[in-house]
Amino acid sequence: MTDESIAKLRSLLTAYAERKASAQPPAKTGHGAAEQKRRACADSLRNIVRPVLDGFMAELKNAGHDAYPSVALSFTPRARTANSPETALASALMFKYDPRRGILVQREVKASPTKGRVVTATSDRIGTIGVDAVSTQWVETKTLAFIEDVLKAN
Repeated sequence: MTDESIAKLRSLLTAYAERKASAQPPAKTGHGAAEQKRRACADSLRNIVRPVLDGFMAELKNAGHDAYPSVALSFTPRARTANSPETALASALMFKYDPRRGILVQREVKASPTKGRVVTATSDRIGTIGVDAVSTQWVETKTLAFIEDVLKAN
């Protein structure tokens, strides 16, 4: 990531933390166990699920079927209250291969149910680019826009 992208991400997260701190009392419970669980899940996805899916993709391709790689980022803002440790839902950003268009970026932003909004599972496309034109800057721009929208919705 570029220094500019890191600075923007940090400013978004700081603004979100300040907004939530002024709106709610601080949480009384730590989240060490939740962090350990998240890391264990990430390791399982990286070390167990991904190789299995890669194997299936290879077999499908060898059999003449279409199978394409994708990468996703799930993001759950922490909006903690004394009564409920997690009030936000997981939003997702997906980078997928589309054989007709190149790399497709799709997002699913879910607002917190405590905001009184109806939670829907709809997603929208926020960009498409040719495979040979993909750059780190393009991915960072799409990712920062996604994180900003999730933080605004929560």
